[in-house]
Amino acid sequence: MVLSANQKSSCFVLQLAAMQLMMYIGNDLIEVVPLEHENIPKPGYLGSFKRNLKLKYKELIKQFSEPPEF
Repeated sequence: MVLSANQKSSCFVLQLAAMQLMMYIGNDLIEVVPLEHENIPKPGYLGSFKRNLKLKYKELIKQFSEPPEF
């Protein structure tokens, strides 16, 4: 497969972009956590961040009828 010049530069930019886990409640961004790209496929890596954020914002989560989204 041959990519055009625009597609090649887009792929390159995606590789350099920082990976982040974002926690939202409704439309509100609560916190952003930077991730290490090489650890994302490891079992439990993302789950540990989600658990910690849910514990950290336990009282805030109780105030809303909808659960947090990541």
